[in-house]
Amino acid sequence: MKYQTRKKAIILLADGTIFHGKSVGDKDGSAVGEVCFNTGMTGYQEIFTDPSYFGQLMVTTNAHIGNYGVKEEENESEKAKISGLICKNFSYNYSRPSADGSLSSFLDDSNLFAISDIDTRALVAYIRENGAMNAIISTDVDNIEGLKEQLKAVPDMNGLELASKVSTKEPYFFGNKNATYKIAALDIGIKKNILRNLAERDAYIKVFPFDATYEDLSSWSPDGYFLSNGPGDPQPLSAAINLTKRILEKDHPLFGICLGHQVIAIANGISTYKMHHGHRGINHPVLNLKTGRGEITSQNHGFSVDRAETEAHPNVKITHVCINDNTIGGMEITNKNCFSVQYHPEASPGPHDASYLFDEFIERIKTSNI
Repeated sequence: MKYQTRKKAIILLADGTIFHGKSVGDKDGSAVGEVCFNTGMTGYQEIFTDPSYFGQLMVTTNAHIGNYGVKEEENESEKAKISGLICKNFSYNYSRPSADGSLSSFLDDSNLFAISDIDTRALVAYIRENGAMNAIISTDVDNIEGLKEQLKAVPDMNGLELASKVSTKEPYFFGNKNATYKIAALDIGIKKNILRNLAERDAYIKVFPFDATYEDLSSWSPDGYFLSNGPGDPQPLSAAINLTKRILEKDHPLFGICLGHQVIAIANGISTYKMHHGHRGINHPVLNLKTGRGEITSQNHGFSVDRAETEAHPNVKITHVCINDNTIGGMEITNKNCFSVQYHPEASPGPHDASYLFDEFIERIKTSNI
């Protein structure tokens, strides 16, 4: 096993707190963003390539990262989307025979700066206590004041529009063009596995940029409409909100996931808010209020839909609740053909408890076509 020379590195939080570690690889670097953590024991490649994490420094809570390498087909987008990686033990070597390469090579190819040897238990406990905040990771350990100045220039996630940074620039197609159903999907940070799940259910998908209009989507004469997940605050997404209002006016079948769920709420006059530290992990329990059954879900969000406003809305029904904190996990518009969830039914890190939601979407499309 080759010895890896590593330079001293730090993570500097916006409140001045410092954690010490080392850089991954013998290189200098810095990265900025909102620091957040994911509690998943596996799935680091899917996390790093998830567009919903754009602009964030990812803290992984598993003690070892990189031990099973990377596999290209497991990317959720074309390249890494996180701003930087913070971990405890970084594995330069991997043991999975089917892997395409090492995580260190993946980070190099993605020009992604990472630091390890951080006390991630202490860091996560600090975030849970004090909330998500901006941070900088760097090997420039003797220039604290300079790093603080760099950190001041990083915009706050609250009110930040990021969908335009990750959305497709031009429309594209996914799936079998001879499929039974046509679905128009708005890309505000869409994951590949969402497209796979829709295509597996006999759907042909046309994916549109974040600022596409109702006329753009409807001109393709789709059978249903989909609003994707994505990064940042939903409030600034005026184009997506206006598009959603038009879809609801026409009462087309509409399904939203995560950021798309929040956009649907705003389009119905319900506000959203930034959470203290968000939900990010692969075993979050959700209660399905329609069936009374619990679901183990994958979640990744730092914003949530206001529950009191949702309960007061005459045409909106809460369908799912996140058991850990009673925040909204899902809802449906009772006078429209529309439903949404805050979590990720396309992510199946073991449990497939929520995959039925894609079937429900197809059933709604079938019913609307009768």
